[in-house]
Amino acid sequence: MKKSIFTIFTLLLIVGCKNNTETNPEVTVENETEQEAKYPSDVIPFMDKWKILLGDGTYVDDLVDYQKDDFFYVENDGKTDWVVYKTPNSGITSRTSSNTRTELGEKAHWIPETGGKLTGTLKVQHVSTTGNADVASSYSVVVGQIHSDEGHENEPLKIYYKKFPGHTKGSVFWNYEINTEGDNSGRFDFSTAVWGYDFSVVGDDETTSPAEPEDGIALGEEFSYEVNVYKGIMCLTFTSEGHETITFTKSLIESDFATKADIPQQIIDNYASRRTVGVEREIAYAGEINYFKQGAYNQANGKSTKSETYDGDIEKQYANGSYAEVWFKSATVGSATPPN
Repeated sequence: MKKSIFTIFTLLLIVGCKNNTETNPEVTVENETEQEAKYPSDVIPFMDKWKILLGDGTYVDDLVDYQKDDFFYVENDGKTDWVVYKTPNSGITSRTSSNTRTELGEKAHWIPETGGKLTGTLKVQHVSTTGNADVASSYSVVVGQIHSDEGHENEPLKIYYKKFPGHTKGSVFWNYEINTEGDNSGRFDFSTAVWGYDFSVVGDDETTSPAEPEDGIALGEEFSYEVNVYKGIMCLTFTSEGHETITFTKSLIESDFATKADIPQQIIDNYASRRTVGVEREIAYAGEINYFKQGAYNQANGKSTKSETYDGDIEKQYANGSYAEVWFKSATVGSATPPN
């Protein structure tokens, strides 16, 4: 009889422990959290081809299974996982810029004649809400680049998103920076609108914005770009649902700005009062090493844009709108392809 009672007690104890484990909500939540945790490299698997500089100065060259809260991480909008790139107006940045970034830099390098291809599908969630309306770089973020790694280390391509305070729609445009002949003091960017305005459209004064662009892109509105550099020719394609698909071609091996007569009026109007405008070497970026960049390169550093930086306190900047935030749901990088 004693043996039977002991056996029954033991069985009840085992069953009770099993039931507690199955119904314990803390155990279930913990297991689900572990399973659902994702890194940017889980969402966009090309991260092994990149290094990154974050808005707090952190540099990392192995991005597989890497993330950092508040800068580079994964968010889900209820339907899709996105890689988030977030950076304040003021922080620690690279030696060649006063603008902060949480931005990928391609490990592979190439010359325009060999070329390469970069794509991205993204939505800009936030740009700085402080700045001067009559400064071209205020309220803007660069979401894709080609950067030179030789000579002047200029940028043959910067893809921008910009939205003035009070506007619902912002602008997407791209800039070409000349590979200046001689020293780099006469460098300039020529800007081309995709949807909305180009870089040169600013307010009449520091507090007055221009009219809202009719064909612009709103914060949170998805768009895509493709940058295909094939045999020295840069082919750009921009797409967004509800907007006209826009394409451009630009030679990176033969200059459009090699003489004073070639300088567009846009450049004269925007630069002549600040510096002597130079010309580009005839072969532009031919034979020069370049690489792609992608992410959030915040243009509102405070030094020139008069944006608020809260003495570089990142937490305060995030709390008060002094930051840029860009979400990518897909992207690719690789070899150039023949244009269609």
